[in-house]
Amino acid sequence: KKSKFNGAHDCLRHDMNLFAEDLFSHAMSCAQIERRMELVRVVSHNTHKKMVSCLQGHIGADAEKRHKKLPLTALSQAMIEGGNQLGEDSLIGKMMEVCGEAENRLASELMQHELQIEKDVLDPLSQLAEVEIPNILKQRKQLAKLVLDYDSARARWLQATKSIISGTNTQALTAKADLLKEEVDEAMNKVELCKDQLAADMYSFFSKEGDYAHYFVTLLEAQADYHRKSLTVLESVLPTIQAQQGIRYDTHSPDTFS
Repeated sequence: KKSKFNGAHDCLRHDMNLFAEDLFSHAMSCAQIERRMELVRVVSHNTHKKMVSCLQGHIGADAEKRHKKLPLTALSQAMIEGGNQLGEDSLIGKMMEVCGEAENRLASELMQHELQIEKDVLDPLSQLAEVEIPNILKQRKQLAKLVLDYDSARARWLQATKSIISGTNTQALTAKADLLKEEVDEAMNKVELCKDQLAADMYSFFSKEGDYAHYFVTLLEAQADYHRKSLTVLESVLPTIQAQQGIRYDTHSPDTFS
């Protein structure tokens, strides 16, 4: 009986060793991927922080509150109020009023631009750096814990099998070893499930790298659109200003005055 048990024991131990080697190989590859993900997290976090510092409005505020807090809005109000105080008979007053309205339109364009940046770039970057990557890294730590649990269960089981070979109360020792074997199998299943889920999440993360990279393309596209709209506002008001000053403005050649 001991001879048969020894053969089964050796076969099972071989399977366990293969599983342990597979875990080691997986742990090494996961460690490499983990370092890459952590670097992506840090870079995304730092970029998000610097991008927020470029905003003139208050992040998270609604459109109306954001518009009111913009420096351009305050400038617009000051110019319009100054124009009203100087009156319609003052050329300076007229210019301040017209320019104040233009600054208010520019403030509106800036407000819409920053809302878009927050929605299409800042929020996704924050989600990536503060939620998605940390959640995957937590799974990595959970896998490491489950591997330790498996190693501990396996060590107890191996010790129990050795006791069977050298012991006298074979039946009791075998029953104990069988229970420990169930613990090993359960621990192994938990490791496999966690490993598969972690691998799937990591694959999903890297398959979306193009999407993550596109956040920065979106930033430049939004900035280009904002500047085009702002330029349109300025070009629409300049002829009015020049006309009020008694200067003919050539709309076909904006740099030509007579």
